[in-house]
Amino acid sequence: MPARARSIDGLLHSVWTQVGPGAPSRTCLVAVGGYGRGELHPGSDVDLLILCPGALAREDEERVKRFVATLWDIGLKVGHSVRSVQQCEADARQDLGLATSLMESRLLTGPVALFDDLRKRTGPDHVWPVPAFFEAKRQEQIRRHHRFDDTAANLEPNVKEGPGGLRDLHGIAWVAKRHFGTDTLNELVERAFLTESEYRALEEGRSLLWEIRLRLHLLSGRAEDRLLFDYQRHLAGLFGYHDDNLNLAVEKFMKRYHRHVAELSRLNEMLLERFDEVILQANTPHETTLVNSRFRAVNAFLEVKDRFVFERHPLALLEIFLVLQKRPDLKGIRASTIRLLCDHRRLIDPDFRSDPRAGRLFLEILRQPLGVSRELRRMHRYGLLAEYLPAFGAVVGQMQYDLFHAYTVDEHSLFVLDNLQAFSVPENHDEFPLCTAVFKELPRPELLYIAGLFHDLGKGRGEDHSEAGARLALDFCIRHGLSRYDSRLVAWLVRHHLLMSLTAQRRDIMDPEVINEFARQVGDKTHLDCLYLLTVADIRATNPNLWNDWKDHLLRDLYLAGDYALRHGLENPIDRNDLVAQAMDKATELLGADGEAARAAPTLWRSLGADYFLRYTPEEICWHTRAILRTSAENLPLVLVRQGPGGTEIFAYVADRKHLFAASVSALERQGCTVLDSRILTADNAMTLNSYVVSDLNGSPVSAPARVMEIRDTLRQALREPGAERPRARRRALSRRIEHFDIPPEVRFHADDRNGRSLVEIIAADRPGLLARIGWSLADCGVRLQNAKIATVGERAEDMFFVTDRHNRPLDSETKEQIRRHLLATLGTPQRTAGTLADPPVPAGRDPCPSLPQRGISRRLPGERKQPRPRHRPGDPDLRNRG
Repeated sequence: MPARARSIDGLLHSVWTQVGPGAPSRTCLVAVGGYGRGELHPGSDVDLLILCPGALAREDEERVKRFVATLWDIGLKVGHSVRSVQQCEADARQDLGLATSLMESRLLTGPVALFDDLRKRTGPDHVWPVPAFFEAKRQEQIRRHHRFDDTAANLEPNVKEGPGGLRDLHGIAWVAKRHFGTDTLNELVERAFLTESEYRALEEGRSLLWEIRLRLHLLSGRAEDRLLFDYQRHLAGLFGYHDDNLNLAVEKFMKRYHRHVAELSRLNEMLLERFDEVILQANTPHETTLVNSRFRAVNAFLEVKDRFVFERHPLALLEIFLVLQKRPDLKGIRASTIRLLCDHRRLIDPDFRSDPRAGRLFLEILRQPLGVSRELRRMHRYGLLAEYLPAFGAVVGQMQYDLFHAYTVDEHSLFVLDNLQAFSVPENHDEFPLCTAVFKELPRPELLYIAGLFHDLGKGRGEDHSEAGARLALDFCIRHGLSRYDSRLVAWLVRHHLLMSLTAQRRDIMDPEVINEFARQVGDKTHLDCLYLLTVADIRATNPNLWNDWKDHLLRDLYLAGDYALRHGLENPIDRNDLVAQAMDKATELLGADGEAARAAPTLWRSLGADYFLRYTPEEICWHTRAILRTSAENLPLVLVRQGPGGTEIFAYVADRKHLFAASVSALERQGCTVLDSRILTADNAMTLNSYVVSDLNGSPVSAPARVMEIRDTLRQALREPGAERPRARRRALSRRIEHFDIPPEVRFHADDRNGRSLVEIIAADRPGLLARIGWSLADCGVRLQNAKIATVGERAEDMFFVTDRHNRPLDSETKEQIRRHLLATLGTPQRTAGTLADPPVPAGRDPCPSLPQRGISRRLPGERKQPRPRHRPGDPDLRNRG
């Protein structure tokens, strides 16, 4: 037993003797829960049961209260209850957590006979028989894992409750104790239920989690089980890790954590399956059917015919997953075979990998219509995927220390495959209409799966991960006998897997030349189709909070524009004048039913300029035209709000003046809106047409009528006198997560000679009101804003602004330097919250990301601290499973 628990035992015994009940021969003091099993971390509760043979006399009741109050007074965080044996039995029948806590009870002082009666009356013969207990605990674990997206590979994992955490180890121990009566996991080795190597892996993992949890409690000063950014870098130093040219110390530390947790998850799955076989299926007749010469099915679970199958036929290590794909009636693999799979991973050596038969088996798995991602996940859980693909093994547990990548590289790659597989299912058409339609036309979907599997495997090598991954993918394809064309297609997808997202995020996709260039880079429809599907799957798999209707809409528009350019022919690039004429013709057709608007529209349109018809769809043009023609000059500015395909659309028509963009985004910030996109256009008639796509802070559209009206009125008021008074943005604290990333602001300039303008790229730490600050700073420098692309990559804002000088010319060197100095002075570096652990800055030059994330001038990120749970105060009779 750890020293802390022993010392608390002595303290409790002393206090009990001095102020406890007056009849110690009749009352027991019992340790329960985590304290009962001897695990007591610095922030953990000391869980106690005061066990009495019946109702307490008033004097004894007062002494119990005095005993508990004394413990609180000396600084112990106590959870306690007062119960009789009968009460314990009755309550345990209804409360699985209480039954579990009592199962781990340990007598501290008092009559042994009374304590033995408790153990008997709350044992499996009286409450929660073993089969019911096991099934309840398994369902409890499933629900708990769901709370963490069924993965331990999160940015801020929970070392206790998360998948592969301490609670999973507790679950194994609880079931073993209930079934076998064992007190330690080592006893499972003696019963041949665990191998010695498996026991060592469990012990090593538990020791690491214990040490991390101990340090978390000491660093936080409370029962903190989340491995938050607040502590990760500090812990990495305490564990002896240092930064190098390839990886940060924190990334090395977290890689070790994730690898241990993955192994614990693997053992947890195998042991629970073994418990299922010996507990739930113990008395079930075994229905055995022959699958082939190597495998058979036992009660719909696959197993080897004998324990030497893998030694005689090493290729069966891959074949078993193909069998599961082809036999949807099978539920999984029996525990004994899972153990054999893990034990024989060593057989996957260079000779195995170079065997053409192994290559054909692996490709056959990828070519199956169903179960591709499921079986590759299973291969990963059992450690075979990392052995067969060493490049994949190198990134197992590899994380990137930022807020954008929510999962480790290996887990992210498998999530990409999950998404690609989902596109192949016709039933998902309503959720992914374009993706399912495009996937259906793919001639060889396995090529897309290979690209998805390899697209990030070049990370952690100290070079551009896209180039490194492309080489790895090309080598895989050649080694597996794919054709030259197919191999090049896969390598191209890996090398350019960021192309579509970066084009949509940083380029003006309303510009025909941008679309022509994108089409030339893609080359043909097969490359475009695969790139579109890979991009959507990648973004959705990077962070569960990133995908929304706006990103769907943006990528869909780029895909359709690229498809149009390819159908038009690369030798016949899209002409601006043709697009303008098409937009006018279609808008005229849509206005046809509105005779008055159709007659007046040409005059208005001539004053708006050609760029207007490139920036807006015919349907948007009709929406604007009808409203503008019905609005008199004295009722300007005109502000329209409606629900669009990617968010809430806001359109403003106002006389051209200074500060319009800055005033607009400031007004939207005050209304708690997040800006997803903006289009700024100054027409030939000295009017400005500004459009914004916004959402609420939680990412949902702004739909409540009262809210829409308030936003419209606030924006109109701001546009009437945009420079009269510079509104102060409402100050909100930075997200706890963002505080831990020091990102010095950067300002870069790029030429856009074709359109006669300059591009200002601004990279800074995301924070409330950032876009408004940038807008006012640009206004102060006297530049004219032509367009803006808004994006955030986790904790980094990466915004692009298309600008000219006052005379609509590109910026000269002197003006650029003035803007740079002014922006850097305005943005500065946000102050940290007092008391935050100091972290070194994240090195520059990290991998670019397929972001297209939701970003704007204001938002509230998930992951804020929860309120501390209520403590058990003296006199509280309740007791729950703790520790």
